[in-house]
Amino acid sequence: MPRAVQPAGPGAGDRSAYGAERWAMLAVLCASLLLVAMDATILNVALPSLIDDLRPSAIQQLWIIDIYGLVLGGLLVTTGALGDRVGRKKLFLIGFVLFGVASVLAATAGSSTQLIAGRVLLGIGGAMVMPSTLSLIRNIFADPRERNLAIGIWAAVAGAGAAIGPVVGGLLVERYGWAAAFWVNVPVVVVTVAAGLWLLPEFKDAGHHALDRLSAVLSVAGIISLAWGIKHVATGRPGAADLAVLLAGIVLLTWFARRQLRLEDPLLDVRLFRNRPFTAAALVTLMAMLAAGAALFLVSLWLQYVHGYSPFEAGLRTLPTALAMLVSSLLAPTLMHRIGVRACMALGLAGLVAGFTLLALAPQPTSYAYVAVFLTTLGFSDGLAVTTAASVLVSAVPAERAGQAGAVSETSYELGVGLGVALLGSIHGAAYARHMAGTPAVAAESIGGAGEYAETLPAAERAGLLERARDSFDSALTTTSYVSIGIATAVLVLVVWMVPGSFKTTGSGH
Repeated sequence: MPRAVQPAGPGAGDRSAYGAERWAMLAVLCASLLLVAMDATILNVALPSLIDDLRPSAIQQLWIIDIYGLVLGGLLVTTGALGDRVGRKKLFLIGFVLFGVASVLAATAGSSTQLIAGRVLLGIGGAMVMPSTLSLIRNIFADPRERNLAIGIWAAVAGAGAAIGPVVGGLLVERYGWAAAFWVNVPVVVVTVAAGLWLLPEFKDAGHHALDRLSAVLSVAGIISLAWGIKHVATGRPGAADLAVLLAGIVLLTWFARRQLRLEDPLLDVRLFRNRPFTAAALVTLMAMLAAGAALFLVSLWLQYVHGYSPFEAGLRTLPTALAMLVSSLLAPTLMHRIGVRACMALGLAGLVAGFTLLALAPQPTSYAYVAVFLTTLGFSDGLAVTTAASVLVSAVPAERAGQAGAVSETSYELGVGLGVALLGSIHGAAYARHMAGTPAVAAESIGGAGEYAETLPAAERAGLLERARDSFDSALTTTSYVSIGIATAVLVLVVWMVPGSFKTTGSGH
């Protein structure tokens, strides 16, 4: 029979309560996490065929890719708090069912608008699932050493899901069309929901007050407005409306933070951010996934448009990221024990700096072998940084607030992926357009547009335009790499300053 509601207090979910079943519970949570993470990147390689079929505009192309992460990230604080109140298992299952329904809507899309709507609903469902996975791990695994291992597996699955998204997407798109990238979710949802109903325990805390609705509105509107504003300002040509939205996001989030300080039972206890290691961990997660999201998006386009690989061939060539991320995520608990938390996070960020430096200094034209070294460095560094950061965030809160820790971790994770595509993707697009100055607008808008326009030209002019477009894409990738180096270096300095060398997550020293 399904398990009864249990208090989220000390001792709940210890090894004697669940025995070997706790690892089966982890498998259920990881199966759902794999899909939610894959959906952040699975469309990267499907974009060319989507463009051919649905004819989205350049701004619709970006929204198709990143609206999922932005909606998901905007809702995570609210859904994390909601899970603490109504039950984490209940929220997890409802969210995953919605995720399946949204997959059907997206798979049957006949227009860019319907596809974007489907991605919005996928984001809502994912937002209900993701904080529940990490908070349930916090409750199921009471032993700190085991919890760090479980979090390592969780991070490996999350990172690998984002990294193998292009591989799975490429295979499905090449054989069955872009809609298959959504249909693949449905059978996994059905099996996981059935297993979750039977296996997963329920946790909620009766001491919480009702959800503060104004705080929820401020959180969602503030995060999405901030992300929208950053996305458009990053293009280098923001309008007055874009700046107004960015300012509104800052104001709403400031209002949200001040309101939480006055509430007896806040949606998010912002006092947690007074804990410097906690804040540093959130920043590390944001930066690591910002780098991974943008890099996988841009490299997938580079492989298809510059080197002419098919979607599956392009996806397969991003696999080094997934493999390296898997290895480093599983190594992270041991490394935390041996060299410390600060050293692990700093090592991950230093790896990102090194990786983007390699990409920035790449010879032109850049070979795939060179990019494969970058992808391996990116994956290893991301896995190490994200796993260590997740352990810090989860260990910083009591069990009854596990939903809040999960929300902060997942918000940083998903906003990182979404903002990576939005911010660095926009910077890349603006740099590409500058290099293509003097060409027709459709060619200067994107490399895909250049390819379409080239088909209307005589052979000699076509070859010249395509060569210029490829060179411009490479040059823009170099510009984006330098921006990434600057961001990663800044966060690395903050980590060294904010995290004491002796700091340990609960149990990492056991």
